[in-house]
Amino acid sequence: MALLADCADVWDTPDRSGDPVDILDHGLQVAAVLAERHPDDEELQVAGLVHDIGHYLVPADEAGHGSHGASAVEGLLGPRVARLVAAHIPAKRYLAAADPQRVLSPESARTLGCQGGPMAPDEVEAFEADPDFEAAVALRRADDAGKVVGLRVAPLESWRPVVERVAAGR
Repeated sequence: MALLADCADVWDTPDRSGDPVDILDHGLQVAAVLAERHPDDEELQVAGLVHDIGHYLVPADEAGHGSHGASAVEGLLGPRVARLVAAHIPAKRYLAAADPQRVLSPESARTLGCQGGPMAPDEVEAFEADPDFEAAVALRRADDAGKVVGLRVAPLESWRPVVERVAAGR
């Protein structure tokens, strides 16, 4: 919770040229979307809450921020949350391949290239076979939706019971 709180007024790009909300606000928005769309999957919700902490931990590593975040949360929040955090970048690559007409935010479109671009057909097939495929895609869709300046969502502290339940169940 302290690490997430530290993400207030920290941005996905050091010069703030990226997404229009800070990392904490973005995570809160993504978690709120996931809570609404997937109310029975608290691990997915928590993955949404923490999915971009890699930007805080290793600034300016667009390609690696998912794996940095996953490594940071695995011991506390468990392997599934970590896998989903890591998978939010491959899920973007998957959606870019599966739905090339899909509109990304300007920052997501910019970073897609350094993250490997749209998946090749063999990568798509392998990604679709992952047991958490649907959850990873849901996280990515919520990630795209959670970039609204001024959107009112529940504060970080309201997520403490959910985070504690997920941490206890790991």
